[in-house]
Amino acid sequence: MSESCATWSAELDAGLPQNRPDAVPPARRAKPYIYTDAEITALLAAALALPPANAICPWTYHCLFGLIAVAGLRHSEALDLRRDDVDLDQGVLTIRETKFGKSRLVPLHATTVAVLSDYAARRDAHLVAPRSPYFFVAEQGGRLLHQYVHRVFWQLSRQIGLRQRGQRNGPRVHDLRHRFAVQVLTNWYRAGEDVERELPVLSTFLGHANVRDTYWYLSAAPELMTHAARLLDERWEVRS
Repeated sequence: MSESCATWSAELDAGLPQNRPDAVPPARRAKPYIYTDAEITALLAAALALPPANAICPWTYHCLFGLIAVAGLRHSEALDLRRDDVDLDQGVLTIRETKFGKSRLVPLHATTVAVLSDYAARRDAHLVAPRSPYFFVAEQGGRLLHQYVHRVFWQLSRQIGLRQRGQRNGPRVHDLRHRFAVQVLTNWYRAGEDVERELPVLSTFLGHANVRDTYWYLSAAPELMTHAARLLDERWEVRS
């Protein structure tokens, strides 16, 4: 981080919750917060407006949060991306040795490739000599640290009205991934797809160890529960 960004982030500490929900997983799986399109748009716009205007950190956070939202990555996976893991020519991310010791390929939409390509060009123009092999970097080219990411996210969340100052719970960075999974499932239901058949595809895409971990998302949003209940009713009608 630049001195300005580091100072700005340090000033957030006084209003930050001390028991970070992203840092230590709770005994019970936390109910996800499902962001609306408008909330994600507001979050990304606020990130791009971070001070100072001529720094790389606004673009870093804008692209980092955006990538998690559209690719369903764990935030640790996004931070761990190295330059060689981001193939912008082929539009593919290589996620290496993650939570369950597995690696996977994540295809990117053309619009995401365009945004990441723009970020990479800005990043390399900003840095005289890259100090880090990581794709997302701090102001001076070093690795982007988890604690700074959470601090910035909390500040942006308060700024756009998603979290009250000093609030100990609320939307998390990880909920961007939850929102992606729920959106995919919802789109499948709306399109009349066989969701049960497609679930292993989503499970592989998300890097889940077992497809039952992906089933959990069926209870994460009221619309998904409605769709699931409707399909169950239809199956019972056919059998009866």
